[in-house]
Amino acid sequence: MANLKTTEKKTKAQSMGLHTEVLTGKTQQKFFNPDEAENFYYWGTYDVDFNKRTELDVNDMDCKEANKKIDELMSQGFGTIVIKNPQGKHSLGVGILNKLNLIFEGSLGYFGVGSIDGPTVRVNGRVGWSCAENMMAGKVVIEKNAGSCFGAAVRGGDLICKGSVGARTGIDQKGGTIIIGGDAGAFTGFMMQRGRIVVLGNVGINLGDSMYDGTIYVGGKIGSYGSDAIESPMTKSDIDWLKRKLKVAEIGENFDVSQMTKVVAGKKLWNYDALEPTEKKGAI
Repeated sequence: MANLKTTEKKTKAQSMGLHTEVLTGKTQQKFFNPDEAENFYYWGTYDVDFNKRTELDVNDMDCKEANKKIDELMSQGFGTIVIKNPQGKHSLGVGILNKLNLIFEGSLGYFGVGSIDGPTVRVNGRVGWSCAENMMAGKVVIEKNAGSCFGAAVRGGDLICKGSVGARTGIDQKGGTIIIGGDAGAFTGFMMQRGRIVVLGNVGINLGDSMYDGTIYVGGKIGSYGSDAIESPMTKSDIDWLKRKLKVAEIGENFDVSQMTKVVAGKKLWNYDALEPTEKKGAI
């Protein structure tokens, strides 16, 4: 702002020079390398070789020790890491912002592989609550079943469960794709904002409740629709996309996607505060 001429006592902000500070010429901390030709990388990531493979037995480690060891192995150039005996431990494989092939020989507990950006993960077992929460990019494949809040707040990438999942799958989803080979529980797609959810089996009650945007495809029965979730006609683009996506995901390749139900937001809640009382009743 320009210099403020006033006879009043200076405020604390003014005495600190906040109204006359020159903003030009300031430097900004760099988190990405703009010189990279193809991709931006996080600071502190490693150049790994996918053909360089190793195994890590975490049976006698807690999650903090195991995650630190995974980071150390990546720093040594290992691009494929097989985790032995995860034993259902919580928060394994979280915060990986690197290209990596990560394979778990067993099941994970809560919050497995959360906040990742880039790795390809395969879990040869089950996972607990909130698997891959806040995933930015990459691919995660669960060979068996998953707990509730599967893929909570995911922003990108492909999250695949070949079995069934619990309630609130894709809650607050902001992008990416979630694919379920079996059934999904209640409130699937709750408060969904963007992205796609594909369920080849049945879903529980309140599907897509309060969803703002995005698309849900269901191959089986729907328990009930949530607030502002409506059925929409399937298009050729939907069918083509589903065929391609399921083929890449290696799941439901022979599934008749043309018979799936497409669910989207009715968008009545977009301007909820502006609705009349009688309209609000209809929206919720």
